[in-house]
Amino acid sequence: MEPLPNSHTESDGSAVVRVLSYNIRSMRDDTHALARVIGACAPDLVLVQEAPRFFRWRKKLARLASETGLVILSGGATAAGPAILCSLRATVERTEDVLLPLTPGQHRRGFATAVVRFGGARVGVLSCHLSLEKSERYAQGGMLLDRLAGMGAEHAVVGGDLNEWPGGPTFRRLTESLTDCWDAAPWGGEHTWTRDEPHRRIDALFVSKGVEVLGCGVPVGQPGVRESDLAAATDHLPVLAALRVPAV
Repeated sequence: MEPLPNSHTESDGSAVVRVLSYNIRSMRDDTHALARVIGACAPDLVLVQEAPRFFRWRKKLARLASETGLVILSGGATAAGPAILCSLRATVERTEDVLLPLTPGQHRRGFATAVVRFGGARVGVLSCHLSLEKSERYAQGGMLLDRLAGMGAEHAVVGGDLNEWPGGPTFRRLTESLTDCWDAAPWGGEHTWTRDEPHRRIDALFVSKGVEVLGCGVPVGQPGVRESDLAAATDHLPVLAALRVPAV
């Protein structure tokens, strides 16, 4: 398997950016294995789901960021679980945590969002964890698209635990206007939920039109990513993508 391109800024101001989406199960598993997986992927952005939300949640998330050479950009308990970490390569323009309407009997959901720059490239970023309930999930997909449209960024990347696999109504709703990165340039492994059968791809990265996907998938075979660490870190597998974002 060919490695994904490393992060860099090109002569025309466009940027190759490495983005990781990862459900970390509130850091209830082997946090050192989790940090090793994230560090080996060398991401510029980590779109987290199920970040710690309760007692000392900021301290736990800060420890993970520190162990992986990243900083906290947004989210956590203030977004009901989604969060964004970034490398010092990113120049942060703004951040916003969004809480979605609460459906009685369901978990509170939210979005962690930011607008950042890499070189001459400017990109909107959104991390999400959609509902287990089908109709609520579909409505949240619409809210996600509305939020992206209101961020004022021509180029965008979305990552999250969709709780739905390709072909489902919410997944299809998102791909009407966004590109499914795995579908555009499959690399590495496909399925992100392998704890029972059938294995499924319920975590995904999407980009807006104009962003080129250079490769995307579960980083099996990525140098430094050990299968034992993937198994110990959390109950989901991560999704890693290399993207080329045009200059603006």
